[in-house]
Amino acid sequence: MLLVKAFHVIAVICWFAGLFYLPRLYVYHVQALREGDSRGSDRFKIMERKLYRGIMTPSAVIALTLGIWMLIDRWDSYFAQATWMHIKLMLIILLLGYHHLCGKYQREFSLDANTRSEKFFRFFNELPVFILVAVVILVILKQPS
Repeated sequence: MLLVKAFHVIAVICWFAGLFYLPRLYVYHVQALREGDSRGSDRFKIMERKLYRGIMTPSAVIALTLGIWMLIDRWDSYFAQATWMHIKLMLIILLLGYHHLCGKYQREFSLDANTRSEKFFRFFNELPVFILVAVVILVILKQPS
């Protein structure tokens, strides 16, 4: 089970790398569009698509699959009643929503249909930090309920 946990952590790290980087690409993409740089915009479209489909989504699927595996393996009175785990699962659901929004924005950029500002994406880029901090604190400080 330690190997499953190790690969889960690796997948989570890869997923978060994408969650942190993709919205930053959106910031730069908006800048390129504002400057009329169509070649730059085309490059960003490729980078965004490959990051979302080739790294973020597979990493999310692996992290979730291994996380569910560990949850099922240890589903006893400890996890069934552990408040920290319930909070963590709610945060993961929020993170999946954020991931979905990243995909929505990626599709909008690919269709040249983005209407959001650079400032919006700068703010949007910071949201997964709060979820990461909360999840890490929950996991490290977990106490049986």
